[in-house]
Amino acid sequence: MLIKVFPIELKPGNQAAAEAIVQEFAPKGPAQEPGLRSFRVYRDPARPDYLLFVEHFADQAAYDAHTGSAAYKELIAGQFADLIVEFVEIDHELLVSL
Repeated sequence: MLIKVFPIELKPGNQAAAEAIVQEFAPKGPAQEPGLRSFRVYRDPARPDYLLFVEHFADQAAYDAHTGSAAYKELIAGQFADLIVEFVEIDHELLVSL
């Protein structure tokens, strides 16, 4: 399993717009991808203009399919990318799951 974690700093004042894009993206992209095991996006109530993505994929091929999808290109690489200051892509390996 491949786990991706993305802490994302948004441009000031873009929390609501970013959340709306993520809400639109989830059913069009991740919900349609057989290799995606979990797609979760968190907000921090104490930190405006910030989101944390945590995504679980079956393997690298599933991640590549995810980032190559039309929904990803339009909504995440397109509209969402315009709202961010920076993000970091962190790969993780699963150690324990209950």
